[in-house]
Amino acid sequence: MYYVVNTDKTFEQASIDLESSVKSLGYGVLHVHDLGVTLRNKGVDFKENCRVFEVCNPIQAAKVLSIDMRLNMALPCRISVFTEEGSTKIGLIKPAQMLAALSENPALLEVANEVEEKTIQMVNKAK
Repeated sequence: MYYVVNTDKTFEQASIDLESSVKSLGYGVLHVHDLGVTLRNKGVDFKENCRVFEVCNPIQAAKVLSIDMRLNMALPCRISVFTEEGSTKIGLIKPAQMLAALSENPALLEVANEVEEKTIQMVNKAK
């Protein structure tokens, strides 16, 4: 269900490279949530780093929503750059498996597979 890769890059460099990778593959970055900073700013003793990139391709999103509007709650896709025990990682929850749990519509699964292929390419390119 998860796709996670290790990278030798720093957290900062992996974040920069992921954003570039997303854009180069025809998607946009809607927002970046820096969970590590947010937690530390709230007084939580959180040692790791974690940025969640909300990524979207409007054509693919429109296809999903035209099939089942309720799936707006599963959009946009999220790809994370994070640290874990001194290692930098990039990962995502596979869209096809996630949406398959929410719908059995073959048209939706086709779109989810296309999105999954692209998001995995983004991760691999940023790695």
